[in-house]
Amino acid sequence: MSKYTRLLSNTAILGAGTFVSKVLVFLLMPLYTAVLSTEQFGTADIITQTANLIMPLAALGIGDGLFRFALDAGAEKRKKVFGSALKIIFAGIIPLALFVQIFRFFDIYDSYIWLLLFYICSANLHLVCANYLRACDRTKAFALQGIANTVLTITLNVLFLVVFDMGVLGYVISVAISDLAITLAIFFICRLYREVDLKAADRSLVPNMLKFSIPYIPTTLMWMITSASDRFIVTAFSGAAENGLYAAAYKLPTLISLAGGVFIEAWQFSSVNDAKEEERAKFFGTVYRNYVGIMFMGGSMLVVMSKVLTALLLDASYYSSWKYVSVLGIAMIFSALSAFMGSVYFLEKRSVRSLITASVGAMTNIILNFILIPEFGAMGAAVATAISYLIAFVIRAIDTSKYMRFDLCVLRLAANTVLITVQTVIMIAEIPYWVLAEIVLLVIMLIFNGKEIFNSVVSLARKFLSKKRKNI
Repeated sequence: MSKYTRLLSNTAILGAGTFVSKVLVFLLMPLYTAVLSTEQFGTADIITQTANLIMPLAALGIGDGLFRFALDAGAEKRKKVFGSALKIIFAGIIPLALFVQIFRFFDIYDSYIWLLLFYICSANLHLVCANYLRACDRTKAFALQGIANTVLTITLNVLFLVVFDMGVLGYVISVAISDLAITLAIFFICRLYREVDLKAADRSLVPNMLKFSIPYIPTTLMWMITSASDRFIVTAFSGAAENGLYAAAYKLPTLISLAGGVFIEAWQFSSVNDAKEEERAKFFGTVYRNYVGIMFMGGSMLVVMSKVLTALLLDASYYSSWKYVSVLGIAMIFSALSAFMGSVYFLEKRSVRSLITASVGAMTNIILNFILIPEFGAMGAAVATAISYLIAFVIRAIDTSKYMRFDLCVLRLAANTVLITVQTVIMIAEIPYWVLAEIVLLVIMLIFNGKEIFNSVVSLARKFLSKKRKNI
C-alpha cells in the first residue's frame, strides 16, 4: 500500500468514526436550540469551554506526548509510554479538584463546580486511551469507539434534556458520562489493561515526554483562547443570550474544522511513518495542495448554504445567527490550514515553536476582541477570530519553512481568500441578485480547486492500477 493510499484509507476510517460521529451530534442542534433558551445554551457553552481550557493543564498536555512517543516506540516501550501517561492523569486529579474551587467566585458556574471536575477527568482519560489506540495503528477500533461515544452521548442528551428536563446540567453531564463509559469499555474490550506498564525502568521517558508535551499545554490553551475568548467577552459586553446566538452559529462552521481534524489525525501518523526523510517535502507539498482546495471548496459551500443550514438546524429564535456563519467559516479554513503547518512541528518535535506561533494568534484575537466586540458585538468576535487564524497560519507557513520546504501555493491561496471574502460580503450585505452571485462564485471556486484535486486522484489511480498489473 502506497503512502497516499494508506493516508486516504486511514482518513476514510477515521472519517467514518470521528467525522460522522460529530455530524450526528451536530444534527442535534435543533434539539438543543428547542429545549435550551439562548441564555441556557450560552451558559452551557461557557461551562464546556472552561473545561476545554483547563483540560490540557490538568493532563500536562500528555495526550500529545503519548501519541508522538508511542509512534516511535516498540511494543514494550509503548506500554511504558501508556503507563506513564495514565500515572500523570491520575496524579493530577487532586490538584485539579483544588484548582476548580476558584470558580465558586463566579455566579455563572453556580453549582457546576463538581460537574466541571467530572467533565475534565473523563475527557482526559478518554483522550489518553483513544490516542493510544491511534498510535498503535488500531484505526478501526479508534473509529468504532468514536461512534459508540456519539451514540451514547445522543442517547443521554435525549434522556437528560427531553425526558428529565435537566437543562444545562443535562447538556454537560451527558458528554462527561459518555467519555467515562467509553473509556472503561475500550480499556477492557480492547484489552488495554494488558498494554499498561507502570514500572519506572526508563527514568528518562517521563521527563522526555513532558519536555515534548508541556509546551503543548499553553499551545492548546492559546488555540482555545483564540476560539473561546470571544465567548467570554461577548457575554461580558452583550450578555449570555447574544453569546448563545454566537455559540450556535459557531457550531455550523465547525464542520470544516471537524473534517480537517479527521484528516490531521490520519496525517500525523502518515507524516511520521509513511514517508522517507528525503521524500517528505514532496509528500507534504502534494497533500497540502489538495488539502487547501478541499478546505476552500467546503468553506464556499458553507457560505452559500449558511441561511438554509441555520433555518434547518436551529430553532427559529436562533435564525439571526446566520450572519456570523460565513465569517466563522473563513476562520475555520485558516484554523485547519494552521493545523496542517503544525504537523511539521509535530514531526520535528518542535513543540515550543508551535507554542510561539499559537500565542501570536491568541494575543491577536484577544486584542481584536476588545476592539471590535464593544462596537460590533458578536460580528466583531467572528471577524477577530478569522483574522487571528489567518495571522497564525501565515506565521506558521513562514516559520515551518526552516524545517521543511514545500510549495505553499501562495497565488492559489490568495485567489481563494479573495473569492470567499467576496462571497461572504455579498451574503451578509444581501445585495441585489445575491443568490445568483453566490452560485456563480461557488461554481468558480469548485472549478478552480476541483481540477487540481481531480488530476491528483487520477494520477493516484493510475499508479495503483499500474502496480496491480505488475503484480499480476
